[in-house]
Amino acid sequence: MATANLSHPQRVPLAAEVHSRPFLRLEGAQSLTHLAVYARPELQGKNDAPSFQHTTLVAFCQHFAVTAPAPEAKYFYHDFGRFRLKWECHTEFATFTFAARDEVKPVDAKLFDRVPLRDLPQDWLRGLEGKIMVAAHVVLQPADSSTDPFEASMQRVFGANMLVGSQVLQGAEICTDFLIHADGFSRFVVRDLALHHQQSGRLVQRLLEIETYRMMALLGLPYAQQATPILNGIEAELATLTVAMVDQHRERADLATHDADEEQALLRQITELAARVERLSLDNSYRFAAAQAYFNLVHTRIEELREVQIGGVPTVGEFMERRLQPAMNTCTATARRQQALAVRIANTNDLLRTRVGIVQEQQNRKILQSMNARVAQQLRLQQAVEGLSVVAISYYLAGLVNYACKAIKAAGVALNPELATGLLVPLIGLGVWMTMQRLHRKMAND
Repeated sequence: MATANLSHPQRVPLAAEVHSRPFLRLEGAQSLTHLAVYARPELQGKNDAPSFQHTTLVAFCQHFAVTAPAPEAKYFYHDFGRFRLKWECHTEFATFTFAARDEVKPVDAKLFDRVPLRDLPQDWLRGLEGKIMVAAHVVLQPADSSTDPFEASMQRVFGANMLVGSQVLQGAEICTDFLIHADGFSRFVVRDLALHHQQSGRLVQRLLEIETYRMMALLGLPYAQQATPILNGIEAELATLTVAMVDQHRERADLATHDADEEQALLRQITELAARVERLSLDNSYRFAAAQAYFNLVHTRIEELREVQIGGVPTVGEFMERRLQPAMNTCTATARRQQALAVRIANTNDLLRTRVGIVQEQQNRKILQSMNARVAQQLRLQQAVEGLSVVAISYYLAGLVNYACKAIKAAGVALNPELATGLLVPLIGLGVWMTMQRLHRKMAND
């Protein structure tokens, strides 16, 4: 039963991914030119990095009238006759590796005179100006019958430069100086002593990946160097603000006497520092993370070489530990320093906000106390007014009673209006007061 219809839609693409970047098959003497073209999206206007890299490959293929791969392709291989091209597109860069058969040449200063670079179109190379991150030449030579020591023979190639080399994979010797020479290229020599089938291609690819990932990892160092003075300034400002905050607290032990405007000014300055650190972290975080990822790849590729030291020549692993590790430590330390500074600013901000909150609470408490005092005064005034109101209402009621008594006397009843009114005044006042109290109780119950 066929399983094509039963497979997940991503099964075939994912299975092909592990085979998408095969190494070159190198046999016999070979010369290689390797270019790593770096282009961030913001450097290309509206074009993103993959489309730019594909456009660069298309331009190269058009020069030789060769059909270019589809825009979504990440790998391309073609034999152009005089040389073979392997193109790989990565996240931030693309590599062009040109390989050509060579003849066994004496190990001397002219070893790199014949490389595939000569066969590349010069107009296309000029179009890469400012975008080449890595440029390297590799010469793969079978073992010769020379009995010269390894270091002595390599000195004829690299001159007085400090050599880096080792015996690798139990069947080859590698040597380089990791320097950019007058032609703008770094140089690698690989001597095939007893490599098995296809080991040469894997070895050369690992060397080129070490060089490429080394340079890509070092891209984080300028970011760390630029961030250091900025972090120094922010730390100094934070220390000044913290001292000012402590001094204010000591000078004004009573938080209620603190100047709210000064507290708000400190709070604005600390918030501004937090925004600056956050922006710096956003600018650097991707680069530092990418540098660490590339550095890990360099370590992995070096471990795959299984190096054995030759004489007193330092190995590639020793060289990277001494020269690349400090740069990566700088990037890591700067990233941690950014995070620690952000935490310190946040803590200071929280402390100041707490102080401002306490001051505001005490101010609100005083406002409430003053409001309570005013309400009490208003209540006492209202009670006094209510007493006068009882008198006034009683006065008017007494007048009405007096008029009623006079009317009764006029009707022929023997009654003294003044005497009757005088006797009823206490009862009238008591009734008005009781009525007012009943109204108060009803309002309180409601």
